[in-house]
Amino acid sequence: MSHLDFFSALITAHSPSLLAMFAGAAFLAGLARGFSGFGAALIFIPLASAIVGPRIASAVLLVVDGVLTLGMIPPAWRMADRREVFTMAAGALVGVPLGTLLLSNGDPLALRWIISVVVVVLLLFLLSGWRYSGRPKTPLTLFTGLVAGLFSGAAQLGGPPIVAYWLGGALKGAFVRANVILYFAISTVISTASYFFNGLFTADVLVFFLLALPFYGAGLYAGARLHGLADEAAFRRICYGLIAISAVIGLPLFDSLLK
Repeated sequence: MSHLDFFSALITAHSPSLLAMFAGAAFLAGLARGFSGFGAALIFIPLASAIVGPRIASAVLLVVDGVLTLGMIPPAWRMADRREVFTMAAGALVGVPLGTLLLSNGDPLALRWIISVVVVVLLLFLLSGWRYSGRPKTPLTLFTGLVAGLFSGAAQLGGPPIVAYWLGGALKGAFVRANVILYFAISTVISTASYFFNGLFTADVLVFFLLALPFYGAGLYAGARLHGLADEAAFRRICYGLIAISAVIGLPLFDSLLK
């Protein structure tokens, strides 16, 4: 079987409506990421996991986000507090491999339940408005990086702990966004190595990466253009609604509807 035949066979194994949902999830995830610097996984992972499983969904998001956000790194590098970011990333060096082990060895159905529950908990956490208001401390920064790394390795869900930690300080929103973007660039390198050594990059990941790429890219572009123009509070409310819908639709309870 040629590579083209394999691609066609894998795509035709899913209904057009499911492929459209996968593409739509990629666009909405990119929109959130481009606007705020995070939030892609909270929208994409529950929906995509219901279609292709959590292992493929997590690997696809890791690669497509890593490729398409390269251009966001230089300005983030100039603006970010690099010492703080690298301290956070040091914690992720421990957390990401632990999360990856859970993803690669866990039962896919159980992982989907866990992912949906974690997404709901993280959404409630974001909605609570709680932010760490103290000064950054190295042990706490390392621990936050470890927790975020664990969530990233297991399902690319490391954004909320990082944002809650940095948003409560004295940094303005643009600087927090730069910190988040630079941290996730480093986290992506760590996750890529961890996923590779655990055998999570398969031919299926390549196929769905190619499907997600243009839609995630379009969402990133639109979100970046909206940043600074749209009402941030209104946009966040929309994103929170999309996250909630994604978590519900991604529950295994609704698998009969996704066929």
